[in-house]
Amino acid sequence: MSLKEQILADMKTAMREKNASQLESIRMLRAAIQRKEVDDRVALSDDDVMAILQKQIKQSQDAISQFKAGDRADLAEKEQTHVDNLMVYMPEQLSDEEVDAAIAAAISSTGAESMKDMGKVMGVLKAQLQGKADMGKVSGMIRAKLNA
Repeated sequence: MSLKEQILADMKTAMREKNASQLESIRMLRAAIQRKEVDDRVALSDDDVMAILQKQIKQSQDAISQFKAGDRADLAEKEQTHVDNLMVYMPEQLSDEEVDAAIAAAISSTGAESMKDMGKVMGVLKAQLQGKADMGKVSGMIRAKLNA
């Protein structure tokens, strides 16, 4: 079953169970997927759907931090529920140790020695870790290793 089919099936289940928060999250995700399909006039692959999913999660996480800064705990909680509902579709996240090992392997395979080589390392890691780790965090870990 493709990711789009899984999302549709989960939406139907949420409707039957009258789970309003899950239904809202799934509808927002489906709208973003359909918008992309209509704009690009293509059927999206699972990787494309995963990219949209990551973008939705990132937007909600940014909103959470802004709501917390604005002392709006109620809205931050609502966004956190949205993130939790969407994280179900993400692959299992790698541990820091696994990410660290992947970074070390990428640095050795590319021969990276300084920050000038960061693009090479990120290029290798992006394909391996996309969706499995927070790429912002990975970037920070690479910087720490290359500056050391």
